[in-house]
Amino acid sequence: MHHLIPLLVAVPLLGAALLVATGRFLPRIAAEITGVVVSGGTAALAVVLLLNSEPPMVEWVGGWLPVGGESVGILVVGDGPALGMATLVSLLTLSALAYSWRYFDEPPTGHTGAFTALMLVFQGAMCGFAIAGDLFNAFVFFELMSVVAYALTGYRIDEAKAVQGALTFGVVNSLGAYAMLMGIALLYARTGELAMTKIGRGLDATGHSGPDALVLASFVLVLTGLLVKAAAVPFHFWLPDAHAVAPTPVCMLLSGVMVELGAYGVWRVYGTVFAGPGGIPAADLTRALVTLGTLTAAVGAVMCWYQRHIKRLLAYSTVAHTGLFLVGLGVLTPEGDDGVALYIIGHAGVKAALFACAGVLLDRFGSVDEHALHGRARRLRATAVMFAVGALGLAGLPPFGTALGKAVTEEAVGGPLTVVFVAASAITAGAVLRVTARVFLGLGPRPEDAEYETSGSDEEPETSGLLSRIPDTMTTVPAVLLAAALAVGVVPGFGDVVAASVNEAGSGGAHVSVHWTLHGVLLGVASTVLAVALAGLAVTRPAWVSAPGWAAPLRRLQSGHVGDYVAWLLMGATVLGALALPGVLGS
Repeated sequence: MHHLIPLLVAVPLLGAALLVATGRFLPRIAAEITGVVVSGGTAALAVVLLLNSEPPMVEWVGGWLPVGGESVGILVVGDGPALGMATLVSLLTLSALAYSWRYFDEPPTGHTGAFTALMLVFQGAMCGFAIAGDLFNAFVFFELMSVVAYALTGYRIDEAKAVQGALTFGVVNSLGAYAMLMGIALLYARTGELAMTKIGRGLDATGHSGPDALVLASFVLVLTGLLVKAAAVPFHFWLPDAHAVAPTPVCMLLSGVMVELGAYGVWRVYGTVFAGPGGIPAADLTRALVTLGTLTAAVGAVMCWYQRHIKRLLAYSTVAHTGLFLVGLGVLTPEGDDGVALYIIGHAGVKAALFACAGVLLDRFGSVDEHALHGRARRLRATAVMFAVGALGLAGLPPFGTALGKAVTEEAVGGPLTVVFVAASAITAGAVLRVTARVFLGLGPRPEDAEYETSGSDEEPETSGLLSRIPDTMTTVPAVLLAAALAVGVVPGFGDVVAASVNEAGSGGAHVSVHWTLHGVLLGVASTVLAVALAGLAVTRPAWVSAPGWAAPLRRLQSGHVGDYVAWLLMGATVLGALALPGVLGS
């Protein structure tokens, strides 16, 4: 069975190559069927491998087996978390392709299948990153993922905003990739190894007295690259700009799974490479991730609340929840890891569904401006229900999978950090509920425009013209995604299966029972009630959504100037190093 693991990358890439070679000669429906079949086949393979991932599988691609303990082959790992992320990637790619079925106005003309081919390459790159067992090939897939995401973000090349957003994405993520590559080079110089487990052993063998400056530098550089992909503050500025211009199916993948792969990479790399005595002390990683995670959750929630551009609002919600993921991973407990894994699965379904609903608004009305759409979407009842249900999922209302993951993670972090989870979930969900009330129900007066706002009123639809009727696929896909997010929390034993898989790979097989607790249910209900209250206040008192004076400088930071974003990236790397420095000084 382990010989099939490389096919998770090879099948989508071969499917993309086939479309590139023959797409211009195929009718559009044939190209789309090919994409759905290839993506769905990869998803089915990922599920089969996931169900047979005990014990964890390892494969040396092409039969380049180690000789004398050394190898130049490509190592892929088939444990539960790796195959679980590959499965999530494949299922969401299949959903995005199904959502775009026959509606998407696909530029450039004369290149049928180009969009589908790029989506398949994106799928293959993300699967490759998930299963990579050595750092260099993780970087290769990391870069392929970035390049394809850059192309997909700026796919509508006839629009200046799309090109600008794509350039911002490309520059910031490329700098993150360069940082990661330099960190890998330092680790290779120290250990002479590229496989993650062997790098970890090499660091432990040469660093019995603790980490030194080289280890700290490599840690900061590698994590900088991963945190850029995860859109953690202050590495996050590319994300809202990219989501504002990217096609809706691409947004479903960017927020649904690519950002989560950054958090997954942090968990995988620290646990495998830097967790030993020659790496970074646990207390220093906890300080770094909890600090950056809390800052990310707070900034993301505040910025989400003060948006009127619906896609930007959802993007900042992703930033806020990324912060919660980092806090959960930062406490370094099996319970925290298990909760974040469930949270990521549930969040993927909810966020992809919300972006799908935002796409319906864009293609029906040619706008994603909360103010301009006030009361115009009353007839879109199914979309309204799904938007509201997605908001409740973001809030952590039981029995959604997001609620179960949030509850388990809150139990792991405990104390004051629980407030961060409740507040961030409530504020982001309240913003989405506010949009639901205004756009779909027409409640409250239309708010006045304010300074420093990006409206979203001049966005171009992704169809050849405004839709008079919403295609069934555009409503069926988000409904299925929300149902899946709900199933994560209600299917008996699913949480325990996820927990066992995660703990086998990252916590030495620690046994943790994942289940609903009264404490977790009450916190989920509390965050939901708070979200509803915030939405109600915003609708009845529009001044609540007008950014106060203290928030204006925060909003100005999202300047759209790539030079500013690069400066903040360098600042973030410096802060990350400062947070991890005490362990080096102590050694």
